[in-house]
Amino acid sequence: MVKGGERPQLSAIMAERVQQPPAKRLCCRPGYNTNCRQGQRAGGTLCGGSGAAQGGSSKTLSPESLLDISARKVAEKWPFQRVEERFERIPEPVQRRIVYWSFPRSEREICMYSSFNTGGEDSGTSGENSDETRLPFRRGIALLESGCVDNVLQVGFHLSGTVTEPATASEPELVCSVSVSFDRCKITAVTCGCGNKDIFYCAHVVALALYRVRKPEQVKLHLPISETLFQMNRDQLQKFVQYLITVHHTEVLPTAQKLADEILSTNSEINQVHGAPDPTAGASVDDENCWHLDEEQVQEQVKLFLSQGGYHGSGKQLNLLFSKVREMLKMRDSNGARMLTLITEQFMGDPRLALWRQQGTTMTDKYRQLWDELGALWMCIVLNPHCKSEQKCVWLRQLRRWNGVDVCPWEDGNHEMFSTELCPLLSLPPSPPPLHNPSLPDSSSRPHRTVFTRAIEACDLHWQDTHLQRIITHDLYTHSHAHCHHDNHGSAGALFDARGWPLWHEHIPTACARVDALRSHGYPREALLLAIAIVNTLIRQQQKHLELFRSHKKELLHKGMTSVTNMEGWVGHPLDPIGTLFSTLLDTGRGDEEGPGSQSPFQFIPKVFYGVEVRALSLAVETALIGLGQQRVMPDGLYAQEKVCRNEEQLLAKLQEVELDDALVKIFRKQAIFLLEAGPYSGLGELLYRESVPMHTFAKYLFTSLLPHDTELAYKIALRAMRLPVLESMAPSGDLSRPHHIVSMVPNRYPRWFTLSHIESQQCELASTMLTAAKGDGRKLETVLESIQKNIHSSSHIFKLAQDAFKIATLMDSLPDITLLKVSLELGLQVMRMTLSTLNWRRREMVRWLVTCATEVGVYALDSIMQSWFTLFTPTEATSIVATTVMSNTTIVRLHLDCHQQENLASSARTLALQCTMKDPQNCALSALTLCEKDHIAFETAYQIVLDAAVTGMSYTQLFTIARYMEHRGYPMRAYKLATLAMAHLNLSYNQDTHPAINDVLWACALSHSLGKNELTAVIPLVVKSVKCATVLSDILRRCTLTTPGMVALHSRRNSGKLMSLDKAPLRQLLDATIGAYINTTHSRLTHISPRHYSEFIEFLSKARETFLMAQDGHIQFTQFIDNLKQIYKGKKKLMMLVRERFG
Repeated sequence: MVKGGERPQLSAIMAERVQQPPAKRLCCRPGYNTNCRQGQRAGGTLCGGSGAAQGGSSKTLSPESLLDISARKVAEKWPFQRVEERFERIPEPVQRRIVYWSFPRSEREICMYSSFNTGGEDSGTSGENSDETRLPFRRGIALLESGCVDNVLQVGFHLSGTVTEPATASEPELVCSVSVSFDRCKITAVTCGCGNKDIFYCAHVVALALYRVRKPEQVKLHLPISETLFQMNRDQLQKFVQYLITVHHTEVLPTAQKLADEILSTNSEINQVHGAPDPTAGASVDDENCWHLDEEQVQEQVKLFLSQGGYHGSGKQLNLLFSKVREMLKMRDSNGARMLTLITEQFMGDPRLALWRQQGTTMTDKYRQLWDELGALWMCIVLNPHCKSEQKCVWLRQLRRWNGVDVCPWEDGNHEMFSTELCPLLSLPPSPPPLHNPSLPDSSSRPHRTVFTRAIEACDLHWQDTHLQRIITHDLYTHSHAHCHHDNHGSAGALFDARGWPLWHEHIPTACARVDALRSHGYPREALLLAIAIVNTLIRQQQKHLELFRSHKKELLHKGMTSVTNMEGWVGHPLDPIGTLFSTLLDTGRGDEEGPGSQSPFQFIPKVFYGVEVRALSLAVETALIGLGQQRVMPDGLYAQEKVCRNEEQLLAKLQEVELDDALVKIFRKQAIFLLEAGPYSGLGELLYRESVPMHTFAKYLFTSLLPHDTELAYKIALRAMRLPVLESMAPSGDLSRPHHIVSMVPNRYPRWFTLSHIESQQCELASTMLTAAKGDGRKLETVLESIQKNIHSSSHIFKLAQDAFKIATLMDSLPDITLLKVSLELGLQVMRMTLSTLNWRRREMVRWLVTCATEVGVYALDSIMQSWFTLFTPTEATSIVATTVMSNTTIVRLHLDCHQQENLASSARTLALQCTMKDPQNCALSALTLCEKDHIAFETAYQIVLDAAVTGMSYTQLFTIARYMEHRGYPMRAYKLATLAMAHLNLSYNQDTHPAINDVLWACALSHSLGKNELTAVIPLVVKSVKCATVLSDILRRCTLTTPGMVALHSRRNSGKLMSLDKAPLRQLLDATIGAYINTTHSRLTHISPRHYSEFIEFLSKARETFLMAQDGHIQFTQFIDNLKQIYKGKKKLMMLVRERFG
């Protein structure tokens, strides 16, 4: 009856005539006999009419009729056009029941298309309001329950009604006309008068749809409009059309007239097509059966989120979209792949990709994670176990097109990375990997792997293997049920283990991608069965590796490690195989993967598989331990290395939520022993590749987990994990057991370890955890100390460990642990040795802390560090910090020392001070003199060292400082001696009138003046020689003329009581030097003087005149000086005019 092949022609015609979407198919009734329907009712019936009880709307429990059962099945699977084509005449009751059952009966899909989460727990796409009540689905329910849905009418496969939004304080009442088209239990099109612009259905569509789901008996149901028209004669049809035009004449009259003209035209296009469109007649055979998804809105929303660059919660919104794709896949909804395609197109069109590639910069970490999720989702889609080959070919073409785009992101974050390609399905099972791999190909010769490469490779995989099918479909499938001989358990490729349980030999990440695909597409039990087979394979391979290493152990230990056994680590892998297995076993092990109201997340009930009880939690934990303990090479590139750390921390966080029982402790012991004994296959084995991923974080978790149950095993694991071979380096000659022979270095190598600082901090955390646990156990503390000294190469981390040990040893609620204090001190000494010859901004803090630690240990520790100061401290540190702190009253009180002990400690401090002064007199002399004050011999020795060094090795600043100290201590003559030595090193030029040494010069002159004429006479020539600044010299001159020399001397000597004459030595020499300095300074200033400095220059000349006038012929000299200036600088007319005004 329906000509599906004519639909495209009609669609083209209708597109020109009407604004609404074209009808899906054409309906006609050839050879229709008007008499056959005479007397039949044209009106509608309620949806819950015949068979309503069977439809579920009634509370009676009567069985469904065969009509309802068959109509429901047909409505689910067949397009209505096929039904019409199959049967020449379909009775009206049958049509009604098919139409009735064609509407969706579950609210779950409606919820999925009207909120980000089926449980309504996440915010909507707008992200403006995370309130659950504002989600479209929740709002739709509220509108329905408030009685806001009215005028509900179902005509064929079309549902319409009005939904009224109640008025609010800010918004008036809004009445929305809503229409919904549906087919085969899916909503295929929606329209609403609210003008909603979002990815998901608005609240009004939700309210109407739920009204039909919850109250089908209240919805008036009509057959498709074409069926009603078939029942009308010509007069009825004319009346129908004329009434329709009359009611809606302003909207449809032009269209009606145009259609009428074309119908009356014999050669018009519309007359070339058989039948007419009916929007209520259901789907045609060619229509795709899928839920309505607004593709344009998906594209717009993704483009908007990407343009926000991670701000305003856009990253979260994109992750929610990815979650929606997974939700659709789980519901086996074809829109999952469709929506992901739309998202991917927008991601590939992101303009930032080209910009980053052009600038050579990397994308942000969060953005990289979005791309990773994109690639993982495509893996799930192409591995759909029930995907048709035609659809897979379409996806493969898409993926290859994206993969070929120049800006397509690389898998490992724009760095080359060696990766095993996806293995063909069930090729010959691999034997255990060789213990020595051949060298890797050059990275430049390897093609770049993009985020889509693995999905492209996965398109070659299939699910038809008999063994695989039996694994995922039969939980009793063992070797006893297989029809072929598979009991060769010694074979590396055996299909069953020794218990008869099936194994699955495939590239591990690929096999786990299958598990993820099964879960993602709604096959949790099949995913669990395959996961169990993979885990059993891992456990079996682990045992084979151990046996292989044991048989070659002596040879391998003799040769040493040359390469890693696995270049592709499972933790941090783009497909996250271990995380997939772990979550599959945990989620499905809870009983019902989606069952609400479950108890504690890790309360697992054993399930029966292969005829015995299997505890999924135990398998999950063992899987995580196997993956985390795998020895694998550190990948190239910052992003890949950060991903390894992040993935490891995520797995450990999940493990830490598991409460260990006896069975799990047994698994921990088993895996810990294997890790220690498995050689190159384990990251904790005896043979460790230099560039292997360190095990510090994992070992810390193992240590804390095993400690209450097996202390010795816990320490073995932790101590073995302390290694960090990438930093190990030995001096040309030296013993690594001696801490100061360890060279802290980052080797010049490719690839760089971008996460090295994080790795070293984790190593430090592991060591700190062991130190804490070993408190009170001297033997273990000594072992841990040796391990720290051997393996940790960062001074800052060793210092942190020293501080941690000190805090633990000196807790307030217990007596100090002297053994742990000694460990702390030993670590502190190592830090001192490591940082002695390097720049470290925390060095002073480290030195002060070490003295505090040694004080807590005891007086012998303080004495020891002072005896060996030259290996620990610089001379300045030893005198200004170490010796000074040791000699302080606080230390003496803290140690409760008697007089004899105080004297011995003071003697050591004085000896240290003198040794330091000999080595560095410039920086240590003053501290040494201070420390030696109470010992005359030591003080004299220190003073003599200063005098010896004053001639060549000390600056005038240092000498002036010591000279002032001597005066303060009551040694004016010694102060004078040092001051004269300082003057010999000083040189003040004419323009240095603000030099910091001026105060020292004035002080030295004042000291000489106070001591007497002889001392002043001796110092003035030094002043004249060293100081050329006129203002300073004039200041000294005035001070010397104010009082008689020796009047303020500390010594009781005779004074003449007469002021010194300016005409006699030594002041005459000083006066002449001062006048000369003024003359020279004047000429120097006039060379580059500017008008804005004229007034300042005149004031300078006024001061000069005061000095000139101190001489007997000073007036004459100054007049001559001014005359010379007028003659020499007569070109500076304005300045000379000012000079004449002031000085004549």
